[in-house]
Amino acid sequence: MIPYPFPALVGQEDLQLSLLLNAVSPAIGGVLVRGEKGTAKSTAVRALTALLPPVEVVAGCRFSCDPASPDPGCPDGPHAVGAGTGETRPARMVELPVGASEDRLVGALDIERALSEGVKAFEPGLLADAHRGILYVDEVNLLHDHLVDLLLDAAAMGSSYVEREGVSVRHAARFLLVGTMNPEEGELRPQLLDRFGLTVEVAASREPEQRVEVVRRRLAHDDDPEAFAARWADEEQRLRERIAAARALLPRVRLGDAALRQIAATCAAFEVDGMRADLVMARTATALAAWAGRDQVEQADVRQAALLALPHRRRRNPFDAPGLDEEMLDRTLEEHAPQEDEGPEPPDGGPGDGPDGGPGDGPDGGPGGGGGVPPQDAPSQSGQAPRDEGGPADRPSLPEQAGPAAQEPSGTGTGAQAPAAPQPAAPAGEPFKARALTVPGLGEGAAGRRSRARTAHGRTTGARRPQGALGKLHLAATVQAAAPHQQARGRRGSGLVVRRDDLREAVREGREGNLVLFVVDASGSMAARQRMSAVKGAVLSLLLDAYQRRDKVGMVTFRRGDAEVTLPPTSSVDAAAARLETLPTGGRTPLAAGLLRAREVLRVERLRDPARRALLVTVTDGRATGGPEPLVRARQAAGLLAADGVASVVVDCEQGHVRLGLARELAQYLGGEAVTLDELRADAVTALVRRTTGAQDARIAGRAA
Repeated sequence: MIPYPFPALVGQEDLQLSLLLNAVSPAIGGVLVRGEKGTAKSTAVRALTALLPPVEVVAGCRFSCDPASPDPGCPDGPHAVGAGTGETRPARMVELPVGASEDRLVGALDIERALSEGVKAFEPGLLADAHRGILYVDEVNLLHDHLVDLLLDAAAMGSSYVEREGVSVRHAARFLLVGTMNPEEGELRPQLLDRFGLTVEVAASREPEQRVEVVRRRLAHDDDPEAFAARWADEEQRLRERIAAARALLPRVRLGDAALRQIAATCAAFEVDGMRADLVMARTATALAAWAGRDQVEQADVRQAALLALPHRRRRNPFDAPGLDEEMLDRTLEEHAPQEDEGPEPPDGGPGDGPDGGPGDGPDGGPGGGGGVPPQDAPSQSGQAPRDEGGPADRPSLPEQAGPAAQEPSGTGTGAQAPAAPQPAAPAGEPFKARALTVPGLGEGAAGRRSRARTAHGRTTGARRPQGALGKLHLAATVQAAAPHQQARGRRGSGLVVRRDDLREAVREGREGNLVLFVVDASGSMAARQRMSAVKGAVLSLLLDAYQRRDKVGMVTFRRGDAEVTLPPTSSVDAAAARLETLPTGGRTPLAAGLLRAREVLRVERLRDPARRALLVTVTDGRATGGPEPLVRARQAAGLLAADGVASVVVDCEQGHVRLGLARELAQYLGGEAVTLDELRADAVTALVRRTTGAQDARIAGRAA
């Protein structure tokens, strides 16, 4: 299959620039591409592979060692150094599937041979395959957290370690890391966002002419891939040569003290955590200069580096949108720009003087660092052939983003009656740390941080025969299973003989992520502004808790005689928070409809993901109005959910001096727990425990007296 040519992409200059910068210098730390579906994220990454120079590898080495400087710790080594030991092959792009196991990523040891023969029989994983190439992770936000940690650790250290029961293997793993994600499907944790060097936001153009050009080129490629690629071959060759030239120039690019001061001042002004942002900006600015053919970093390089390296590092909580105030950035750069009377800086840095004291490693083990070009120098804006020839065409400029005023609907016609302005939705109250709500029992769902479950990581609770691929070896149980064979064969004193049937893997207990489905009462009985604000604050707190515990979330609301799925189950708590913010209120209280709609949502989700257990959180005062016997019907619906075995919690929102206790009765029919808004706070639970303990101590002391 012939990939889509990289320079043929339309309207994705920032994405192209970021990928090219990392091609020049993987030391930048990779690229995270965020955007809606259908925006050429995967197409751009696959197209980049064709631009990378071929690599020289040791013949027969599974770990792609460089013949000029082979890895001394290579599991396939030691390798001879010198001519005649290598072969040339194209740079690879390796894809990491979302459902990959840890062994598939880092490789696996043959434990049976390691124990019985004492040899390190190692099967390389995807990290070894990607060495000196590209490692691409589509939907990186859906990858299990422990795999993301392993991936980013290897990218940062340039090597991968595999350790199993005292047997360890290390091999080099330097690659250009690219992750793509759709924020609607869930966010990465801020700690993981910070580990990616650059982040780019991509979106489809709203300019008709640009969309027409995208479709025209895509159809031309699909009709005749070879002819389309041939028309862009010269442009691709120029990019290859420019990448090679930038790599060669990179060690000689000088990052002066003035530029370093601007970088430090910018990171401080935007209050980013730690020093990683400073280092990434320095490497990116250095590479930008090399890409532009300069041996000196300029202010424009620092500005462009900030736009690519800082937006995702300003995210403080899961409800913050990444972004950067460009006016504030310009003011900061101007305030710390070198004065004209300062004169040129002394040449004290020397070639390759960077933030880490020298050039970084490129994908072929050569010089790395930053890489990039100001937008006006991006390859996508070079001269192009007329469109009717099917070749590179002039790209239309990116449209201006319309402000809020431009997006408002126009007024009604002359004499028309303007609709009454709707009442503004109550704002959410201040979120707080919520108490832990869990699903009882022991599950086997996706790894998370909420309910008890059998997982691949956690404390060891027992041993069993392997079910499929061998997991974590339980050494004591394996030796115990093999012991009878040693006596039966008279092999005592001649070493341990372990057969495959003797192997035992550890059974571990950890925590799983659940589906937390909120059923929110938005009827008139909840519509008092202050009351609804407190309710929204409580739900927002539970959403934040769900984000931290790696849950999926969904939301059903009921009002005005009906219920609707406000948010289908998703991993994006951002979407849930946005829906909650604009939640309308008023009307009757169809509690039964809300519970029945929730039951249907849970039924569908069980078919999609049977292993993920659900926690139903109903936020209501327990009132039910509308239709015949509304309270009876609500209790019947609650009984159906209880019969399905759904774990439930009712957040009792009833207030005032006279309380009917309907929410607590609902919890009984659901077979779950009822908590008030105050009891939902984690500090309220701590205070209750302290009061109970203090009262018990006082009673004991009284008896003793």
